Amino acid sequence: MKNSAVKLAGNMKNMPKDMPTTLGALKESGYTPSSVKDELRRNLIEKIATKAPVFEGVLGYEHSVFPEVERALLSRHNINFLGLRGQAKTRMARQLTKLLDPFVPAVEGSPINDDPLNPISKYAKDKIERERDDTPVVWISREERYSEKLATPDVTVADLIGDTDPIKAANLKLDYADERVIHFGLIPRAHRGIFVINELPDLQPRIQVALFNILQEGDIQIRGFKLRLNPDVMFVFTANPEDYTNRGAIITPLKDRIQSQILTHYPKSTEISAAITRQEAKLTDAQRERVTVPELVGDLVEEIAVAARSSEFVDQKSGVSARLTISAYENLVSAAERRILMNGEKSGRARIGDLLGIVPAVTGKVELVYEGEQEGPKEVALGLLSKALRAKFSQYFPDPELVKKKKNEPNPYAVILQWFGKNELELRAELNEKDHRKALLSVPGLQKLAGKYNPGAGEAEETLMMEFVLHGLAEHSLLGKNILDEGLTFSDLFSSVFSMDDFEEGDYGS
Repeated sequence: MKNSAVKLAGNMKNMPKDMPTTLGALKESGYTPSSVKDELRRNLIEKIATKAPVFEGVLGYEHSVFPEVERALLSRHNINFLGLRGQAKTRMARQLTKLLDPFVPAVEGSPINDDPLNPISKYAKDKIERERDDTPVVWISREERYSEKLATPDVTVADLIGDTDPIKAANLKLDYADERVIHFGLIPRAHRGIFVINELPDLQPRIQVALFNILQEGDIQIRGFKLRLNPDVMFVFTANPEDYTNRGAIITPLKDRIQSQILTHYPKSTEISAAITRQEAKLTDAQRERVTVPELVGDLVEEIAVAARSSEFVDQKSGVSARLTISAYENLVSAAERRILMNGEKSGRARIGDLLGIVPAVTGKVELVYEGEQEGPKEVALGLLSKALRAKFSQYFPDPELVKKKKNEPNPYAVILQWFGKNELELRAELNEKDHRKALLSVPGLQKLAGKYNPGAGEAEETLMMEFVLHGLAEHSLLGKNILDEGLTFSDLFSSVFSMDDFEEGDYGS
């Protein structure tokens, strides 16, 4: 097939409709081979020049991780992403395929996608020698040029590199000395593509040794054969620092052969974390229409992760994945949705009380140290929620700790606290919107306080702030809060010890 009128840029970057289907036509088209790292570099340069994003859907790395990745690719380096769980390491590795050309030619039938103009396997070389310019050419997409393997202790050298295949030898009636009996492993089959090994430290040290030669010299050797293949592979590894000490380690000679090690990190602000959570949360269209999550409630979910990452009960070496907030957010929406459905309402808003529904998401996402195990997963989760409420409360209302110190100034919470000296408020989880607001309005001074520090708020926002006041006072030990199966009750924390007569209106709680 003649295609001389078409000049191909690099590796068929803009694939014409009439693709060369034979080696002869490919030669006439002007195609020239290019290594995969040169290909990645070339396409990255174009993206940088046009200010097009390299990674999509990965937030918070714009000025830290992304520049390091780009520098590594421009240097044509193999990469190791080193970071705690849930830091988008694998997602970034998978998105590197966007820097590959849409299609590249390969020798038809080749087990390792041989380049027709630069074959490396015996199969491709023999076929081209026999058929010459009539050798059939196929086109492989960028998605087909990506391979990924999760490192596990049972991975073998044969899995990664290859070995002899007795079944092939028997079927083809070949001697074991014949190279055609070789079964290629994952790395040779990733020739001209990207190969990712996740959780690299979990590979046994002797298996890691098998990677030395290919990373340094660029070739592989299969036992029993003299041949040396030189696969063209871009290697990307991911690793968790915890693995260096707990489950395994990247052996030093292998680390030395990986040119760029890039450190990932958790979001540096709750705003970025919240954006990630909302982006990744898997909600149905019905849930999005039915449930509104106020900004405050969503921020409290993020604060729980912040609290977990500094908690003495949580193993900080293991990390706290972004999946915690994503799962928690999904549970929060479902808790509100369940209440809405039970009350026959069309829509509603998530409440602070609904945060009790995220406890299962938290307990399943944190690794506890010994003290945390003694405390209990549920109690640790509730403790993290308490820390989040306490940290956020002072951003909306006067800090009760500072109020206590200002003995000569009126206490803004005095009326509310005095009422709880003789009364108790029950906020059942299944209360509808109307009854929930009615219950909060029954507390004297609560509505006035919410309006004073959040002027201009609508009714729904005002209701949320009234509820927030009760939770905030409870977390600052000015009210008692009991968690029941049916919901929450708020009462006077000190009524069993002190009489209300012991306190003046201006210094209650001091």
